[in-house]
Amino acid sequence: MMKGVSVGVGLLGLLLACVTTAPTNKNGDWDIYSFHINSTVTSRYATTIITSRVANPINQSQEIEFHVKIPKNAFISKFKMTIEGQTYDGVVKQKEEAQQQYTQAVSRGQSAGIVSSVGRTLEEFKTSVTVAALSKVTFELTYEELLKRRLGKYELLIHARPMQPVADFKIDVYINERPGINFLEITGGLSTKALANAITKTHASSEAWVHFYPSKEQQSQCESCGEQGLNGDLVIAYDVHRNTSMGDLNESEGYFVHHFAPSDLPRIPKNVVFIIDQSGSMHGRKMEQTREALLKILGDLAEDDHFGLITFDSSVSTWRKELLPANQDNLEAAKSFARHIHERGATDINAAVLEGTAMLNRHPHDGSVSLLILLTDGDPTTGETNLEKIHKNIKEAIGKKFPLYCLGFGMDVNFDFLEKMALENSGVGRRIYTDSDAALQLQGFYEEVATPLLTDVQMVYLGGANLTQTNFSQYYNGSEIVVAGQITDNNIKMFTAEVIAISKSNRVMYSETLPMEEPIEARSDSHIQRLWAYLTVKQLLDKEVQLSGKAKDKVKKEALDLCLKYGFVTPLTSMVVTKPQGEDSQVAHKPKEGEKPTRSSQVPSGSGLQFFNRHVHRSAKKMRGEGRGFTAEGGSMFLTDYDVGQAFQKSIPHFVMVSPLQRFLLPAEGQALPLCYDIPVALSLRLLKDPNNELSMNGQLGQSASAGYRKIVIHYKSDQHIELDTTGITFNDGQNITYFSWILKINHETDSVSLILRDKEMDVTIASTRVVIMLYKRNGIKFLWPVLRQRPTGENIIGIMAHPPVAYEEVQGITMKLKIQDKEVDVSRDSAVDLSVRATPTVACWLLPLQSALQRELADFTVTQL
Repeated sequence: MMKGVSVGVGLLGLLLACVTTAPTNKNGDWDIYSFHINSTVTSRYATTIITSRVANPINQSQEIEFHVKIPKNAFISKFKMTIEGQTYDGVVKQKEEAQQQYTQAVSRGQSAGIVSSVGRTLEEFKTSVTVAALSKVTFELTYEELLKRRLGKYELLIHARPMQPVADFKIDVYINERPGINFLEITGGLSTKALANAITKTHASSEAWVHFYPSKEQQSQCESCGEQGLNGDLVIAYDVHRNTSMGDLNESEGYFVHHFAPSDLPRIPKNVVFIIDQSGSMHGRKMEQTREALLKILGDLAEDDHFGLITFDSSVSTWRKELLPANQDNLEAAKSFARHIHERGATDINAAVLEGTAMLNRHPHDGSVSLLILLTDGDPTTGETNLEKIHKNIKEAIGKKFPLYCLGFGMDVNFDFLEKMALENSGVGRRIYTDSDAALQLQGFYEEVATPLLTDVQMVYLGGANLTQTNFSQYYNGSEIVVAGQITDNNIKMFTAEVIAISKSNRVMYSETLPMEEPIEARSDSHIQRLWAYLTVKQLLDKEVQLSGKAKDKVKKEALDLCLKYGFVTPLTSMVVTKPQGEDSQVAHKPKEGEKPTRSSQVPSGSGLQFFNRHVHRSAKKMRGEGRGFTAEGGSMFLTDYDVGQAFQKSIPHFVMVSPLQRFLLPAEGQALPLCYDIPVALSLRLLKDPNNELSMNGQLGQSASAGYRKIVIHYKSDQHIELDTTGITFNDGQNITYFSWILKINHETDSVSLILRDKEMDVTIASTRVVIMLYKRNGIKFLWPVLRQRPTGENIIGIMAHPPVAYEEVQGITMKLKIQDKEVDVSRDSAVDLSVRATPTVACWLLPLQSALQRELADFTVTQL
């Protein structure tokens, strides 16, 4: 039984992989005789174990602390202490449960925790234990993270500060990447001068090893080192070979991960509007650095880019009313304008972003990519100041047409507000730290989005389930799209990955199956399964920021269940660190960047377990739920939200929506209103498959919501094929190939196939199946639409068209629901065009996710080839 709880808040997070470890040797009477950091990276997923062995060399017991700084983007997954052969493990619990233990301990007058912050990339874990005279303790901490590709490379950052020279000091890094390692470089303060010869690296095709074994003498000789030993960073940067445009597809134990990062594509010209806060709070160094960064960014624009500049305080000013091409004359004029931006007045964020949106909407988008970049350091203080209304206004104005990137300058900015606004509009929020390199931080962010290569990226996985995010508004050169999921029934043979996207001037498609050879494994457990869990939790936490009410609770529960299953310490969970009998147990929470340290009057100096929050840039007001409709998640001292640096598009329940979408109608049994659901355009779909008669029918959707199908192919037996597109029909009966134009009237029959063409309708009868394919022209676009007139007999008939009418019941309540197969589904009343009849009437329908309508996933209806 635990006799008390000593709490310090903590956890991790960020975008790199970093670590700092050290029992804090205040009195100089501890002996850290061994200090090891071991990191293994496979499929860009890093697992790092920090092991510190400490001896108490004196003749009396004393408290020994363990200090570790870890990356803000990581999840702690294990911690244990070993004393006199007895191991004490940390246990991950729901935050509220751990919070209750903390509250009970404080009420008994026992030690409470300390919350503080470490910096841009690190947060801190700290615990302590009493060690008997002449005894030893071993601390071991494990954390996990997915390395993010930025500007063409991955970085694993290790920060070492043992607080004393250590005789047995080692950092070992092992990288295993199946595509092969393209380059490997080591930088950071621990790689220079006197310490350079302590580093060895080996690079052999798909594997690499880095060892850092400085002698005790060397540990006092680096620039930031001294009597207390090492104090600096070791940065391992690398990239992998990209032998195919499809990227790297790996599988292990029923899970897969797909890393997609093509580079052999032309850049897409940008339409970019920079929205710069020039309110009074931007005075001094902030404004100087903003001007410096803006001048550099303007100089980096390509000639085929178009750009605009907006400054705002209590009013909004535009450099020019319209976007201009980035030619030399316009750039020089813009730079002159930028040099004269001066701070003044209040902050009208709503009006400024709406003006930027209008500017982009007025500019033609064909063959280009549009984006908004907002830089501000404060809350909206004039104009529209209601945060929820601002979110609503911006979301409606942008309408999923382009992303909004929000850069928050400094620690006083309302980052919660900015981040939510960015996430709701397919962008990301990023904090800019008010340090000497703030201008470089701004330039670095711009470089990440400077070269768009693809838009409307759709990742489709036939035979996949429980997928992470699969739709991405844009892909930029030097970055990477990562999707993970489960393989249905672990059937590798039936698994196919497909990527559909828009390039500079046309649509691109990539397709690949999983390799059948055994994947390279670096660990006995499934790192791909844990990668999937990590990425899923990150994205669920990101999605939660955008939701409210029951939808928010549902997403939160999904994330919590995964955290508890995989032992991740996140904003929803805490780690209870058990100690020897007679000592307080401790609870580690994930802290929140920007919050001021909170101390209990009973906190002894140095007591407690501390983590320092990752790149979590949210306002403490959100934690307390002050006047914004936010829900506090427990005790204000320990509640945190999460900053996940990855865009996640707005979705309806269970289905990620992309624009544009093709709407489908599904008849209802015994009800007036049919059902309707949406599918992203340009996908190739399985329309009908009748294995009993060896008949299949597939179709490829067009590029827009009003484009129907651009091509339909019917296969019968092994040798008969009917191919239809908007120009005509080709029939291969196994011996002869016949072509028909849509303007003809045809009655063509063979022993097994009947084709009747009239009035731009092709009536096809094969065995017991009859289908009519109609040629339409709407808004100048020709397209096809198939209608199943006679359903094939027999069992195992599948496909979009094969689904029978659905039986449902209406469930009355605050929100409209339908009960389908004993499950209640949220729906909304909407409309759809009925293309099954020539009059194409618009009919009312109940709109719901495809998964609920068809009781299957979208991937079950997609095909890689027609």
